[in-house]
Amino acid sequence: MQTIEQIYTAEVEEKKSTFLAYLCPMSDFESLHVKLKSEHPKAAHIVWAKRFFNEFRQVVENNSDDGEPKGTSGPPVLNVMRGVELINAGLLIVRYFGGIKLGTGGLVRAYGSSAKAVIATASLIPFVFKEIFTCKTDYPLVPRFEHYSLHHALHVKHREFESDGVVWEIEMSEEEKAQFLHFALPFERDGFKRLELDSLNFNA
Repeated sequence: MQTIEQIYTAEVEEKKSTFLAYLCPMSDFESLHVKLKSEHPKAAHIVWAKRFFNEFRQVVENNSDDGEPKGTSGPPVLNVMRGVELINAGLLIVRYFGGIKLGTGGLVRAYGSSAKAVIATASLIPFVFKEIFTCKTDYPLVPRFEHYSLHHALHVKHREFESDGVVWEIEMSEEEKAQFLHFALPFERDGFKRLELDSLNFNA
């Protein structure tokens, strides 16, 4: 499966109708939807589809035709996302009607083409489940752990500086966590402590 890390846009013209396509990470979907409604009050439709993992690692899919004939817009967009195995992402398409009706088949092709156009602009990356791993180090160990995190490009989401040490929250895949523990566990006598696992991140 594949995912994205930023918002992408594309524009498609079909028989004088304009289709503005937006591809975004799931974390940006709701805010982008609200923004598009505000920025395009005269648009005929804002069609969307989204695919994401829920807390049980099950794929959830939703879509909306937003007033277009049933099945002519949201489902074709969703099918394009399925075709490239895009996950944890949303795709929204703003349509400005150009005065010429496209018909059922024309709408399916136009929305599908718009979805393909914006996906073609995106840098797709492999999807990997990641965990928020929490640990604590005494202050003398901090430089070693900073160096390791930088060298291995780990995403340190947060550090809490306490009186007796630093609490780290690090986002890691299973493979990264195994490598990290191989590095860190030998320092248990020197002040490394493994704390409980906080949560799973499904927006990787």
